[in-house]
Amino acid sequence: MKIDIICVGKIKEKFFTDAIGEYSKRLSRYCDLDIVQVKDEHAPESLSDEQMKQILKLEGERILLKIPQRTYLIALDIDGKEMSSEAMSEKLSDLMVSEQGRFTFVIGGSLGLWDEIKKKADLRLSFSKMTFPHQLMRVILLEQIYRCFRIMNHEPYHK
Repeated sequence: MKIDIICVGKIKEKFFTDAIGEYSKRLSRYCDLDIVQVKDEHAPESLSDEQMKQILKLEGERILLKIPQRTYLIALDIDGKEMSSEAMSEKLSDLMVSEQGRFTFVIGGSLGLWDEIKKKADLRLSFSKMTFPHQLMRVILLEQIYRCFRIMNHEPYHK
């Protein structure tokens, strides 16, 4: 199984990179993981709607270039579908059984995701109605993917 995570911007904080490294290592026994970062755009404090749309479009076009062919695309979106860890594990398991061997998760930048990415997604997934820093979202996503595999394999962890 192959899992790609495409995200906007670089991680600067060591505690985030350490956590990402730890979950990447843990996931290596379950899947082939690839984390791809695309350049983020500088977003000034006060943006017009037009400037915001332009930034989202530029970042979104970079994301589109990195999405592999024949993948199940999951866009992290605050307005997406919420599900429990068990439900997410079951969804991934069902997709694996139905011959889907590649998943691509997309995490937008500080302004979110371009609408075209959301439209292209097979699933728009929300982790909460709360807003999280996009760097922290990488850690949360990796932890949840790891949790899904533990649940699938009936291994302790998800309590």
